[in-house]
Amino acid sequence: MNFCPTPRCWPALARRLIKTGLPALCVLAGLGGGGAAAQPRDCPPAAQPLTPALFQAAAAQARDRGLLWRISRDGRTSWLYGTLHVGRAEWLAPGPQVRDALQQSDVVAMELDPLDPAVQREMAAGLAAQPPRALPAPLRQRLRQRFDTDCLDAAALAQGPAEMQAFTLVMMAGRRDGLEVTYGSELLLSVLARGAGRPVVSLESAALQLGALLARDDAEAQAMVTDALDDLEAGRISPVLRKTAQVWESGDLAELERYAQWCECMRTELDRRLMKRLLDDRNPGLAGRIDALHRDGRRVFAAVGALHMGGPQGLPVLLAARGYRVERVERAR
Repeated sequence: MNFCPTPRCWPALARRLIKTGLPALCVLAGLGGGGAAAQPRDCPPAAQPLTPALFQAAAAQARDRGLLWRISRDGRTSWLYGTLHVGRAEWLAPGPQVRDALQQSDVVAMELDPLDPAVQREMAAGLAAQPPRALPAPLRQRLRQRFDTDCLDAAALAQGPAEMQAFTLVMMAGRRDGLEVTYGSELLLSVLARGAGRPVVSLESAALQLGALLARDDAEAQAMVTDALDDLEAGRISPVLRKTAQVWESGDLAELERYAQWCECMRTELDRRLMKRLLDDRNPGLAGRIDALHRDGRRVFAAVGALHMGGPQGLPVLLAARGYRVERVERAR
């Protein structure tokens, strides 16, 4: 089955997303099944429903976004694609270069497949197994107040570690600008692959990813929650999300590699330690797994967060060191 390029394919995709995608995102984001607060104040605009019409509109204006590389070795070509974990409704259709790369691949690989029931179970179990962190009462109240301010269900605060709740707030901060987790790259790619009969694999385990995301102890959890709330209350998160989305949409690798200079996320030793844990420490394992899939004789479409692509520890450099010919796929002018 082909990756359908025309709007006629998107109604079925919309139904599949609505049926399977949203529950998966709730699990992976640590949100449970809750909705908005009962009496919201100045809520962000509601996301457009995932309807056939929404997908048809996106498909009618589809163009390439993100960052794409061709990686070749042993007579086979695979692909490396830098994704964004949030997105806009108009980005729900892949452009021609990404669609062609998907068509020429045998397997789609991503950090975690959001539609894999095993991943969902492992993530839920991993979150449930985390020891409760001791947060001072005023900090817990600030967290609860921020959930209310952002019109999220405060009942979700009891369903996972506090630092994951803070991470969720950061991810949700782009909603006023139309940047929704529901429209992120991974969910779309997982559905596209399944619709075309391609296998989808995870490059990591949920346990490994939680190990990078979650605090090591109470002190780190308190610092992570405090820093996230400070940034949200000071209005620092939304501008960075907007710029990140613009850089990703335009495929500006040079500006992405300067992320540490404009993200306002590397101010403290904790910031730098967390960034290393999330990016550089995981990249060798991601590169090794992509390499193993390719060596197994399969043409791989590897979709990994765009921030994993830049710098001397980025995936293109690590794969080149493993003997791949790595070529950036430039967009048609």
